[in-house]
Amino acid sequence: MYFVAIALLVLAGAENTQETPGERNSLIYDYFQQAADATTPALPWNASSSGEHDAWRRAFEPEFLRLLGRNPEPVPLNVEWTDEKMETALFTRQKIYVQSEADYWVPVYYFVPKNSAGKRPAMICLHGHSGILPYIDEGTDQERQKSREHELDYAVKFAEAGYVSAAIVQRGWNETRHETPHSCHRVTMDAFLLGMTPVGLRTWDAMRVVDFLQTQDNVDPDRIGAAGLSGGGTTTLFLAARDERIRLAMIAGYYCTFRDSIFTIHHCICNCVPGIMQVGEMSDVAALIAPRPVLIISGDEDTIFPIDATRRAYAALEKTYAVLGASGNLESDFFEGGHQWSNRKSLDFLKTHFGTP
Repeated sequence: MYFVAIALLVLAGAENTQETPGERNSLIYDYFQQAADATTPALPWNASSSGEHDAWRRAFEPEFLRLLGRNPEPVPLNVEWTDEKMETALFTRQKIYVQSEADYWVPVYYFVPKNSAGKRPAMICLHGHSGILPYIDEGTDQERQKSREHELDYAVKFAEAGYVSAAIVQRGWNETRHETPHSCHRVTMDAFLLGMTPVGLRTWDAMRVVDFLQTQDNVDPDRIGAAGLSGGGTTTLFLAARDERIRLAMIAGYYCTFRDSIFTIHHCICNCVPGIMQVGEMSDVAALIAPRPVLIISGDEDTIFPIDATRRAYAALEKTYAVLGASGNLESDFFEGGHQWSNRKSLDFLKTHFGTP
């Protein structure tokens, strides 16, 4: 009877302390939000001098590169020049393929301004999830309309202003795709299974295009920059962070915080770099670019990269540039609008840091 009484008391206590079904958390979204709140990055930027910044960089950069995944095996630089050409009053454009690895060639639309005497600055231009066509002002009527409304043709605008530009077809898009209009899911799943990431592969491809640009007689090898919107902004940020040959970066419709954008809001899986939030935030990745010039472009109505979080991330990056005595190299264009490019400051930013061609 004694043991029965004890058992009844235990059961009674359990009933009194038992959570109601409404108090339990069986929601996976809520679970991950709480898990993110409990995650403290291991290597956040927190320097107060250039020496401390250098020490942070020596610790952060190897982890950053490790998270981008296994690199392809390097191959000699090979370029195939196709017969696909077009010409305007201001530039010529030719389709080329740059060999990125043994079994993959990067499609590139290569813009060269006319009357380009001497070496000029060059811009690598990276498209988002609309594919390459509206970014070079081509495609269907709908794609061309989107190009105009969202100012997607920055590769064209740069060329018209006298800058060499190379518009890359990112892996998983247009002619590189697998079955669907874009195949980021296939790129991502297969890359993960092979120890790679889409961001790692796409930045690798862009680095091979840098290799190509540095061989061109009309390109100044010390004035190569990168620009991108949305998924192109992703690649631009990570590219400039891993390759110091990118001397200037324009990041549009992407720079924010991982916590408030990629993690919290539905995004394409290709944005995922496994484990990145355990190491640092987006402002920490951007701190690898400092003190090189960076222009952050973001619309105040961008629903997938909330402007409040973008402003916080920008304020964090301002501290980095201030510590390095390079505040003049960081600029923002927070415009009235949505998820799109803005040309309000882009050409002036180029002229300030790369000069007028």
